[in-house]
Amino acid sequence: MMDFAHVPMDLAGLLALAAGLGWASGFRLYTTLFVVGLAGNLGWIVLPPGLRLLEHPWVLGAAALMLVLEFLVDKIPLLDSVWDTVHTFIRIPAGAALAAMVFGGQGVEWQTAMALLGGTLAAGTHFTKAGTRAIINSSPEPFSNVAASFGEDIVALTGLWLMFVHPWLMLALLVLLAAIIVWLLPILWRGIAGVLRGLSLPRPTAGTNP
Repeated sequence: MMDFAHVPMDLAGLLALAAGLGWASGFRLYTTLFVVGLAGNLGWIVLPPGLRLLEHPWVLGAAALMLVLEFLVDKIPLLDSVWDTVHTFIRIPAGAALAAMVFGGQGVEWQTAMALLGGTLAAGTHFTKAGTRAIINSSPEPFSNVAASFGEDIVALTGLWLMFVHPWLMLALLVLLAAIIVWLLPILWRGIAGVLRGLSLPRPTAGTNP
């Protein structure tokens, strides 16, 4: 297994870590907490002091429990939509907090800036994820929802790996993703509005002429 503990955490690395944690928290918060905390606990990476809390066994245990729960709920269309709605109030502040924790000890200016960055990225990815899945979940077949869920798992794990090993590449990808999110969100919300309108239309009863 590759040892990331000796990868230097320069400014680019810290920025990639802060931005990456905010981005990943927007759709896979508990996976992010568990994977990053476990990697630090096992010595695969050296986390900034502000993130060492994630290495604690109790935090890892709680993150692992929520990760398993989210993994299962995310595969069930109706529960997934409810889960996303509730986590609107969890993922965004968590992304802001984690990004700020990366720069703990670097001054309140850096922490505030990173909180804004992390929270914005978490909000963008959360609403993109929730909007996309709301449209997918309206489909009567379950396979597209399961495929989308597994795809998100793979994307999250790949991003977490990139932010430690190739921080500059991760930063470049996040800039591209931010542009895509800005373009995609209005389209998603129009699609959701169409689904809601379709659900609200009265269905013709038997014997009624169309």
